Amino acid sequence: MKFSKFAQALSKWTGSPRTFLVAVLLICVWAATGPMFHYNDTWQLIINTSTTIITFLMVFLIQNTQNRDTDQLHIKIDELLRVTKDAQNAVLSLDNLDQKELHELRKKYKAMGEKENTDHTKPFPECEADAAHEAAEQTATADQSPRNSTV
Repeated sequence: MKFSKFAQALSKWTGSPRTFLVAVLLICVWAATGPMFHYNDTWQLIINTSTTIITFLMVFLIQNTQNRDTDQLHIKIDELLRVTKDAQNAVLSLDNLDQKELHELRKKYKAMGEKENTDHTKPFPECEADAAHEAAEQTATADQSPRNSTV
């Protein structure tokens, strides 16, 4: 079984109300056995070790689930942008931008949102990312065009 399928099944199970109730029940049983073991170090070590191991493993499970969800959302949003006529193509490849470029793009969107009379159907003025994207497309198109050669 692939890790992603295992992680998905485990995350569904661990996120269920039944699993939460089982965890609460185990903690209550552990707390109730305290007087029987005179609250000694071994009794405390059992809960500390158990919770540490579970937490450590859950970090990886949660990260895997978050990565999968983020990838799915990116693909869905990319498809929506691709089919929207007036969408900015530059936002399809935000993964390739550095922090400074992302900050500049965010400022443009924020400015657009703050203007009351903004026509949201008009595209942004060109930015460096748009120009770079168009140049890359033109280069790719020029490289793919058939060259006439005489025989």
